[in-house]
Amino acid sequence: MMMESACDPGELSELVEPSFDEFQRQTSLMTTCTLLWKELSDHFTSLENNLLSKSLSLNRKISSLHHSTDTSLRLLNHRDSSLDHSLHLILSDLNSHRQAALQLIQQQQDQDSDDNNKQDSPLMLKLKSFCLTMDALGFWEFVIGKKKELETLRSQIPIALSECVDPPKFVLEAISEVFPVDKRVEKGGNDLGWACVLILESLIPVIIDPIIGNSRLLLTPTVKDKANQIALTWKETLKQRGGIHNLKTPDVHTFLQHLVTFGIVDKDHDLHFYKKLVIASAWRKQMPKLALSLGLLNQMPDIIQELISKGQQLDAVHFTYEVGLVDNFPPVPLLKSFLKDAKKVAASISEDPNNAGRAAYLAARKEQSALKAVIKCIEEYKLEAEFPPENLKKRLEQLEKVKPEKRKPAAVPANKRTRTSNSTGGPMPPAKAGRLTNAYVSSFPAAPAFVRSPSHGQYPAALPPYPSPPHMYGSRSPPYAYSPEPAPAIAGSYPAPPPMNYPPAYGGYGNVLAPTYQQAYYHR
Repeated sequence: MMMESACDPGELSELVEPSFDEFQRQTSLMTTCTLLWKELSDHFTSLENNLLSKSLSLNRKISSLHHSTDTSLRLLNHRDSSLDHSLHLILSDLNSHRQAALQLIQQQQDQDSDDNNKQDSPLMLKLKSFCLTMDALGFWEFVIGKKKELETLRSQIPIALSECVDPPKFVLEAISEVFPVDKRVEKGGNDLGWACVLILESLIPVIIDPIIGNSRLLLTPTVKDKANQIALTWKETLKQRGGIHNLKTPDVHTFLQHLVTFGIVDKDHDLHFYKKLVIASAWRKQMPKLALSLGLLNQMPDIIQELISKGQQLDAVHFTYEVGLVDNFPPVPLLKSFLKDAKKVAASISEDPNNAGRAAYLAARKEQSALKAVIKCIEEYKLEAEFPPENLKKRLEQLEKVKPEKRKPAAVPANKRTRTSNSTGGPMPPAKAGRLTNAYVSSFPAAPAFVRSPSHGQYPAALPPYPSPPHMYGSRSPPYAYSPEPAPAIAGSYPAPPPMNYPPAYGGYGNVLAPTYQQAYYHR
């Protein structure tokens, strides 16, 4: 009986019906596991790709570092191996210059004593004479007396300086009369910054290494220390001269050129100081190049923006082209803004009650100078397609026809034309005798007294363009004009020096303005 009641293991006693909920639970679990597996797989794949990318990047950097190291080592080896050759050339030149100086002293500086000198001009002979005998003071006096021959001086001074036994020392002694401190007892209103910059620029091709080039300047530690001391003295006297904003632009230009010429730019501590100086004298043609040589490349966007905010749009355009920021600061809107400001200033002049008889003429002159500057800039940077100058030229022709209105002399009563003197009792001279109003040096017949724009500074009387120095900063720098600080009287003029492979950028913008013209219109 017990055997019959036992269950047969091969026989299903009772089938359990599957649960649908259990099936859904199992399905959901499988889906979750699948998604989790895919997520983990993607995550590890991403980590692997990131590691591979970083590994490749690191390998590239290591390869670049090895290449840079190899290049630097090759350059150092080249500098080291070329040093003996450079020193040999320098010593050879030094001996020849010493012998030439001795011969010159013994031969009474006679032009006929040396057949080689027959090909030199009298100016070159004189310059060489000062350089060979290391007569720095005589050289300085001679150069400042030849202001009208700057173009010739610029081409011949570097040749003459190469005859010096010690050109850097000679230059420092030559300019020491006015830089870093003007030692003249009677300055006579003559600013000699143009001569300092001319001589400093002329030294550059003389002191570059004949083998390596301008990457190594042939300056002794003693000369560099002296140049550094001069720069420090100049900075220490800033407060005595009223600070940066009261400095004369030629003085600033001389200081910056001094730093670049002697390779003593302090890029670690003085960049902010250099930036202020550049902005204060941004209208100078050489400032964009000097700014780059001073290490202000990263500061250029801020400099350009500040120039724009000050209403110096034309200066900003030149800076943008110099550093390649034309896409960031398109030139055409800046030029249009410049003309818009010019019209506002012209309108304020025309409403000036103090110049009722000449207001239209003075306003026309103001707008005329701005138009000439913009047209020049358009032609220089080939912007005719974006900013056609035809309408500007037509407007310029209209303004050139505006003539000043002659004032009629007012009738003066007889009792006001004579007076009794305690001593002579004679009649007083005519009312206008000895009186000059608004006198200035200009290519135009009369000298207007313009209303200063609230957003612009004033600049001095315009001078003929002063071309750029020998090649040091780059391949594109325009000529520039040297002039003293704003002065309502006389501004000297002098010819332009030969170019340093720079295109004629910025040239001649200042030649149409009176001394009290608004800065943005005068400075070019």
